[in-house]
Amino acid sequence: MTFQITVAPSGHQFSCAADETVLAAAIRAGVGLPYGCKNGACGSCKGKLLSGSVTHGTHQAKALSVAEEETGGALFCCATPHSDLQIEVREVAGIGEFPIKKLPSRVAKLERLTDDVMLLALQLPASERLQYRAGQYIEFLLKDGKRRSYSMANAPHLDEQITLHIRHTPGGLFTDPVFNTMKERDILRFEGPHGTFFLRDDSAKPMVLVASGTGFAPIKAIIEQAIHKKSGRPMALYWGGRRPQDLYMNALCEEWARTVPGFTYVPVVSNALPEDHWLGRTDFVHRAVMDDMPDLSGHQVYACGVPVMVDAAQREFVAVCHLPEDEFFADAFTSEADIAANATVAG
Repeated sequence: MTFQITVAPSGHQFSCAADETVLAAAIRAGVGLPYGCKNGACGSCKGKLLSGSVTHGTHQAKALSVAEEETGGALFCCATPHSDLQIEVREVAGIGEFPIKKLPSRVAKLERLTDDVMLLALQLPASERLQYRAGQYIEFLLKDGKRRSYSMANAPHLDEQITLHIRHTPGGLFTDPVFNTMKERDILRFEGPHGTFFLRDDSAKPMVLVASGTGFAPIKAIIEQAIHKKSGRPMALYWGGRRPQDLYMNALCEEWARTVPGFTYVPVVSNALPEDHWLGRTDFVHRAVMDDMPDLSGHQVYACGVPVMVDAAQREFVAVCHLPEDEFFADAFTSEADIAANATVAG
């Protein structure tokens, strides 16, 4: 059975099968519903159900609470319809511009950036090119049908190879092979591009870019894209890690600060040890932003990293620093272990 989905306020319509999520159907139809993780963890795809009914699959309570669902809230990445639906959500312009492809790739380089972060470079077939927006991600297609998502760390114009920053999760289905057995020239298959976290070119507002750990990867791509397009927008990068070595491309960020007009860089370390001899900023990275920029009302913010950082940044930037809610763009990295530990099934 197939149902009709109508999006307010745009009036866009698309069909959705009874066993298909609303988000999957929208992506297939090229309708720009916002999304990130696609697995009920980040809440990026949350909207309102104006009419009709859905069933929500497994998701995290912080992404959609029971109270929100009872008042019409819906998480479209895990909502399957029982009827025609009218939904309300802030659409993302241009999301269907580039086709989602399944592609083979060859491992071109494996470079350890730290003990637990690997740079993985992929070479596409000579006849293929992946078109994407800076900030988006790809999903590796594993042999057991599972998928693992990683953001592109290079801007689209630097697409000779696709580079990713992979943090090792001991026991990880994908990261264990990356760190232990993968070698150059191995073949990997992936699907992409995915996600609605990307540089908005239609704004002249100063940008605040906030990253924790390997959340720097898509932020790096966004910065490279802005530099390439000579946007002229002021950019302030705040990159946080537990220890100084977590800021694994610190030298590149310092180079941007020296050479790119209007670019500032603030590294922040939360748990430096005496032997680190750290003399820079401490505390949580989003609080460093708040200390320096108590008024964000005229800015755009791009944030990527662990969910606790992204959630705190969004909540406090809006409530305390007066950032407009629709000027906060984010991608929260979630591991499979995090998803399993925090999963719930709402009625």
